[in-house]
Amino acid sequence: MSVNDPLGDMLTRIRNAIGRKKNTVSSPASRLRVRVLDVMKAEGYIRDYSQVDYDNGKSELEIELKYFEGAPVIREIARVSKPGRRVYVSVKSIPNVANGLGVAILSTPKGVMADHQAREQNVGGEVLCQIF
Repeated sequence: MSVNDPLGDMLTRIRNAIGRKKNTVSSPASRLRVRVLDVMKAEGYIRDYSQVDYDNGKSELEIELKYFEGAPVIREIARVSKPGRRVYVSVKSIPNVANGLGVAILSTPKGVMADHQAREQNVGGEVLCQIF
């Protein structure tokens, strides 16, 4: 089965696993997913992830979710830019998620990064998702 929105599929898998209080979740691997997971790990929303390669040339990402005192660290995770409606922002209009407590992940010409890094490097881009 083909997936129209691979990043949205990964975020939904994470959201569902958190709802079921799972420690790990797997998702098919891609470069964009790895870049988004790098940002999530750097910002402290996931514990870690690893890439598992199979014989048939396919690979999966094993994502370790993070909990604090039994509650998930990720309260909300939402896809902003979708295949049917892309959302692009300039550096001046990068959104603040939960008054700065959350993070917006952007795809910029300088790579995938968190909103505060994009402001520091003075670049805008496509808002991929928001995490709080």
